[in-house]
Amino acid sequence: MNFNLKEIYAHMGVFALGIAWTLIAFAVASLAVFFERLFVYFRSRAASRKFAGRAGPLLAQQQHDALVKEAEGSKSSHLAMMLGGGMKTFLSKSRAPAGKLGAVELTRRDLVRINERITADVRRGMSVLATVGSVAPFVGLLGTVVGIIEAFAGIAKEGSGGLGAVSAGIAEALVVTALGLLVAIPAVLMFNFLSTRADALLLSLEQARGEFLDHLEDMSGDKRAVVAHAPHASSADVVSTRAEATDVGHA
Repeated sequence: MNFNLKEIYAHMGVFALGIAWTLIAFAVASLAVFFERLFVYFRSRAASRKFAGRAGPLLAQQQHDALVKEAEGSKSSHLAMMLGGGMKTFLSKSRAPAGKLGAVELTRRDLVRINERITADVRRGMSVLATVGSVAPFVGLLGTVVGIIEAFAGIAKEGSGGLGAVSAGIAEALVVTALGLLVAIPAVLMFNFLSTRADALLLSLEQARGEFLDHLEDMSGDKRAVVAHAPHASSADVVSTRAEATDVGHA
């Protein structure tokens, strides 16, 4: 028997064929996750750039309602998801009756929860790549072991030995191991590549979150300063302003 892949495939047993098709399914799943994640990352990056160009002037002019509407129109942008959700929380808490926690502190806590949801979305599907990269070599090895067992079982059944009697069976078994490695190695490379992309995206979102909170705290501080220096401000107003400043200071 010549070591031709078509002939080897034709002589594979049922178990070896099952292993081979399982590895092919692993490869298809890995490629699907890889290209889907790439599409999501590049789409989010492009949409976030457009949103940032529009959101910057809106924040500078304190047009917060317009910023929320702009974020709602950029659903594919993770940056819009974070800033839009944070601004909604800030506006709703600012207009609600004052509580123990200031609007900025409540917004900070809500941004943490939004960031957790975004992180889960950014890393969605990457466990598939990690699983394929770690499991595929062992699946191929399982096919090899079973194939060699079948080859030696055939020798025992026929009552004859020699290299020629087992070479075909061993070749079929080793092809499965090679297939497992061919599936696992690209999966590991794709996982590392996507991890780097995801980390860079999450880092940029973390920086944007910090800058957004700085803007809200600075804006709240300006409002408190105006109230504190108002010529007709009552003592109750000043006390209320100081209490709010204390809440923000402990945030």
